[in-house]
Amino acid sequence: MNYLHRLRLWVKPALKLLFLILVLGGLSLGQMDGALAARGGGRMGGGSFRTPSRSFSPPTRSYQSSPRYYNNGYGGGGLGFPFLLPLFGLGGGFGGLFSLLVLIAIANFFVQNFRKMSGNEPYEPTINPSHTSVIKVQVGLMSAARQLQRDLNQLAAKTNTATTAGLATVLTETCLALMRHPDYWVYGGIENEQVHLSTAESQFNRWSLIERGKFSHESLINVNQHPTPINPPDVVNGQPNLSSIQGEFIIVTLLVGIQGKFSVPVINSVDDLRQALSRLGGVATDELLAVEVLWSPQQEGEALSTDEMILAYPTLKLL
Repeated sequence: MNYLHRLRLWVKPALKLLFLILVLGGLSLGQMDGALAARGGGRMGGGSFRTPSRSFSPPTRSYQSSPRYYNNGYGGGGLGFPFLLPLFGLGGGFGGLFSLLVLIAIANFFVQNFRKMSGNEPYEPTINPSHTSVIKVQVGLMSAARQLQRDLNQLAAKTNTATTAGLATVLTETCLALMRHPDYWVYGGIENEQVHLSTAESQFNRWSLIERGKFSHESLINVNQHPTPINPPDVVNGQPNLSSIQGEFIIVTLLVGIQGKFSVPVINSVDDLRQALSRLGGVATDELLAVEVLWSPQQEGEALSTDEMILAYPTLKLL
């Protein structure tokens, strides 16, 4: 009994301390959520990591008019037996047969090359599914870059993101919009994953979900040709809209899926960020798999405070 009494005396204060820790933790998380509750974001892009399958149709050209070359020929040769018959006696014996084999090999070489030049060889895709690049670039700008919000909003409102050309436009114009405001660049970051095509989409979606989870709501959406403008409510999750509060930063996230290995510099300086945006903006349309641009705040005139940015984007580097 004495042992149980001592145990009870030890456990009771410990439970009180644990309860106090949980309450304080909940209050701090609630304040964190409240700080981010009024910040909406914009999102545009689309694409697919399913490469189109290409089938080869047999050539329509017929060689029936040339039976001497293509009918009744040797299985491995490109020339028929009647053409070779006059050459059988060259050299005599085994030497003549060896000469025939050499001639067959030479003739087959020329025939195969002729077929390739005439476009009669099956199409072989050059895409290597084991090499796919999934890249995330993030830029933190001073809130004075209001024009950037306007440019991204207009781009999302007018671009057809259901086409590859539209996605290329989203990528190029976003890179250009960012490059027009180098004086406002404050933070930057980049991640580049070289993965197999089968896992590239999951990596892309994982990054997208993480970034979307930092928004309280998506106030402008244009994904795969589905523009859905949403006006932010006056009250969000029971909290008043704090859009009138002046902030300091605008954050833009660029996600890109590219066929093959694509190298971009690690962002440690303004020059590194400029080179990375230049390279991404020049990606060929037929190499582009998916693009997604996310920016916060989306509403013109809003900006993130320093605390909001540090909480939501702790890995960004000061340029």
